[in-house]
Amino acid sequence: MDIPFLNLKDINARHADELKAAAARVIDSGWYILGQEVAAFEREFADYCGVRHAIGVGNGLDALSLILRGYKALGALHDGDEVIVPANTFIASFLAITESGLVPVPVEPDPVSFNIDPIRVAAAIGPRTRAIMAVHLYGQLADMAALTELAERHQLLLIEDAAQSHGAASHERKAGAWGHAAGFSFFPAKNLGALGDGGAVVTNDSLLAARVTALRNYGSEVKYQHLYQGINSRLDELQAALLRVKLKYLDEDIAKRRHVARRYREGISHPLIHLPAVADEARHVWHLFVVRCAQREALQRHLQAHGVHSQVHYPTPPHRQAAYPALHELHLPLTEQLHDEVLSLPIGPTLRDEDVQRVIAACQTFEAAA
Repeated sequence: MDIPFLNLKDINARHADELKAAAARVIDSGWYILGQEVAAFEREFADYCGVRHAIGVGNGLDALSLILRGYKALGALHDGDEVIVPANTFIASFLAITESGLVPVPVEPDPVSFNIDPIRVAAAIGPRTRAIMAVHLYGQLADMAALTELAERHQLLLIEDAAQSHGAASHERKAGAWGHAAGFSFFPAKNLGALGDGGAVVTNDSLLAARVTALRNYGSEVKYQHLYQGINSRLDELQAALLRVKLKYLDEDIAKRRHVARRYREGISHPLIHLPAVADEARHVWHLFVVRCAQREALQRHLQAHGVHSQVHYPTPPHRQAAYPALHELHLPLTEQLHDEVLSLPIGPTLRDEDVQRVIAACQTFEAAA
């Protein structure tokens, strides 16, 4: 049988009885928006991340956008302000910035970790810079100690795009507890995935938390009284109940992902397949296991022929997307090379040891094109 890139059916089947009971609890309650399940999940997820506040929202993009909108409403950001962001990220990071009336300033990543490079961030800080958006790419925490020092020195907001990094930690501080605020996604394929869309803003900033709580709900704190021009972006009761079940098993799932990643790193030694570098295992929760290969298309075809499914995250960087024609002239060679070479291998908490060995064997037998 083929090895799928990620088997969501198997992942959720492990907790089927609990998930069905949670769904039934919501159905029977008769309350489906902003009820007890959302409130309970917000408390539990805030505790998990080690922060004071979590606000459930519709998806990960909305989480980032609401952080920026919230800080604009509080006077910390203004139209035209610049936000430094890694060039090699999913487009959602850019979309949150531009839809908030702000300007993305893409910087090249660290060539080893692929995460945002504090040295390049420092070089990009200018008179209009007001924030840094650190993306914890593939599940590995960015160098938050260095970025925190930069943000404090230049009086900048530090925002975490933690969509891929639930549970990643450094110096006993988890993703979401480093910056002024963080946005999480609960897209089904995430390490903590709902059975639909969902997201959360986490923060220790009580003023921001209050503003985001209102903005997600039509700008309202009291029903039919609208203080702000908000949006409708609410984590619903059903997804919150399901996430409460899956949050209990998140650390266990992370341990299984780390086991798979360790086996890949020990077993794959092909000279043309470059493995991800990890300085500290606690910083990585392996949302994705991403290798680099100059002959990526050939490698992907080879893996497919051996029944191994893989994916490309991501084939085109944001500054080359049609959505951002004004950025097309940017010269970001490392970012462009990464997007031409990266390939994600199967990884997940239900991947069997024999399947991991098949992936390793398929990688080892790859023959380079002449």
